[in-house]
Amino acid sequence: MYIDTHTHLYLDAFAEDRDRMIERARSAGVEALLLPNIDSQSVAGLLELTRSHPGLCHPMAGLHPTSVKENVQEELERARALLDTPGLVGIGETGMDLYWDKTFVEEQARAFAVQIGWAKETGLPLVIHARESFPEIFRVLDACGTDGLKGVFHSFTGGRAELEMVLDRGFHIGINGIVTFRNSDLAGVAAHIPLDRLLLETDAPYLAPVPHRGKRNEPAYLPLIAGKMAEIHNLKAEEIGTITSRNARTLFSLPDL
Repeated sequence: MYIDTHTHLYLDAFAEDRDRMIERARSAGVEALLLPNIDSQSVAGLLELTRSHPGLCHPMAGLHPTSVKENVQEELERARALLDTPGLVGIGETGMDLYWDKTFVEEQARAFAVQIGWAKETGLPLVIHARESFPEIFRVLDACGTDGLKGVFHSFTGGRAELEMVLDRGFHIGINGIVTFRNSDLAGVAAHIPLDRLLLETDAPYLAPVPHRGKRNEPAYLPLIAGKMAEIHNLKAEEIGTITSRNARTLFSLPDL
């Protein structure tokens, strides 16, 4: 069995076949789907999905760094209102993204710090998006303090140095389809991830694993990622599934299924 710890199934990319896609995920052995929020525009779809699939879909509250604009305070207030959502499992996704646009770097840092505060306030794990921003991410984390903080660097693409810095701060590592890409160095880094810190994710509809690269991603492809990690760690895909599901249930306080 598998747990997809990061997937955006509420997006319009799944509008035509969302129920069938969820059935494919179940058939592939995916037992839980964790849904990070993006911004105020994604809230309604996220909450509807969690209401219609209780026990399978689990909501998070947060503001994605690429949605940090001039109205950041308003967006943060709307995201904070989600902290009372029943069954909330995480704060995110949050973090910093300096790949697309550096215009709001200071606002991103402040929004990230605010959401770190939410994680400390609620005791929920933090789901961190870090794209071309590891130094900035670590500066904010260390300024806020990581004592009592837990979470995951989702869609990890760092090197050995970044991996060690994440592990030293007590965080988990989220691995998705990037690890299957031939032009990625992630497989070499992934060999050094302690198995008790490893989580699997799809980040659907993005980053579909080989042989589906370039197409819409979906949770049913999670076993392909598990298979690659099993190859890297000289285990069976089912063993990776068992280990990462246990890690996810512990980190996100999910019930045994």
